[in-house]
Amino acid sequence: MIEDNIINKEQNEKTVLVGLVTKNQDEARTEEYLDELAFLADTAGAETVARVTQKLDYPNPRTYVGTGKLEELRQFVEDNEIGLVIFDDELSSKQVANIEKELKVKILDRTSLILDIFAKRAQTATARTQVELAQYQYLLPRLTRMWTHLERQRGGIGMRGPGETQIETDRRIILDKISRLKEELVAIDKQKVVQRKNRGKLTRVALVGYTNVGKSTIMNLLSKSEVFAENKLFATLDTTVRKVVIENLPFLLTDTVGFIRKLPSHLVDSFKSTLDEVREADVLVHVVDISHPNFEEQIEVVNKTLNEVCGAADKPMIMVFNKIDAFTYTPKDPDDLTPRTRENIPLEEFRNMWMSRMNNNCVFISAKERINIEELKQMLYQKALEIHTQRFPYNDFLYQKYDEEI
Repeated sequence: MIEDNIINKEQNEKTVLVGLVTKNQDEARTEEYLDELAFLADTAGAETVARVTQKLDYPNPRTYVGTGKLEELRQFVEDNEIGLVIFDDELSSKQVANIEKELKVKILDRTSLILDIFAKRAQTATARTQVELAQYQYLLPRLTRMWTHLERQRGGIGMRGPGETQIETDRRIILDKISRLKEELVAIDKQKVVQRKNRGKLTRVALVGYTNVGKSTIMNLLSKSEVFAENKLFATLDTTVRKVVIENLPFLLTDTVGFIRKLPSHLVDSFKSTLDEVREADVLVHVVDISHPNFEEQIEVVNKTLNEVCGAADKPMIMVFNKIDAFTYTPKDPDDLTPRTRENIPLEEFRNMWMSRMNNNCVFISAKERINIEELKQMLYQKALEIHTQRFPYNDFLYQKYDEEI
């Protein structure tokens, strides 16, 4: 029953989350995705009061969940004055229309929720343009459900004609806006190219990783700047570039937007100019939240995105396992014959395993508690030095510190 999953919290906009357990997604994975969806909802300013899950081989093409579960959900929404229901997968316009008709409340899917957060977080003109383009691309195939107010008119001919005319008008307007926004982004791309050229041949290091792993906190530590950092998903949307100097060696450090599972493809496309910073970086610093129960899956999501979208999978990479201060584990009982889980493996074992995988190109830190930050700096220094000496093989500046010691 839905009531068994109620979380006793009070806030203005009460929200119910809905997910499916399918052949390709077991119950544990569904709960993890709903945890992330709840974090997204909290970031957007909503309060999760209940979760609804159902076992289906595949989503119902009409209503996502089955008719019985939808009726149970409708009753719960009415009884508890719920104003918003969020689904963990992207819904078609038909599904949204059918669900709204039944529940009579606002319906969002994971994509529209992420877009709402992006719109809220975008600060610069570039980010706002990117988000606006993604919103219109998401909206375009869903125009039909916006005209449900015409259902108040009776008579098929009288209802259908004006509705279709208005939809076509809106479609043309949106297509024109999409075209204009794409032109603006082309102009932005050209400006970004000029900016990158003006930076000279300094080594470029880009922070990448899953959202909310601590990239901006690391940026602030290394560059002594005040980049906005918060324990929310997508705290940073705008690309930030800072000059960092370690032992007299300067390089450029870039903080980029975080990745996430089920990130809409058109949203990724809209952030092309942001991801160009990753494409043109000399070194990638992949930041990982090692305290997360499924951090290895998050690593796979980031690597897949880097490979498919950025074409940056072959770049030199340093793995930075952050939040070791929050890492916990429970020693496994010797008599327990079940397979070990993430919770049963000590940090030192993870460290040895990943040091071997990455050929020692990884470091375990806590940006919050400033643990092992000097080790991270030395690793960055060595990587930047290798690239710098390739570009400036006779630059005496690099050896200033060495000469002073002699």
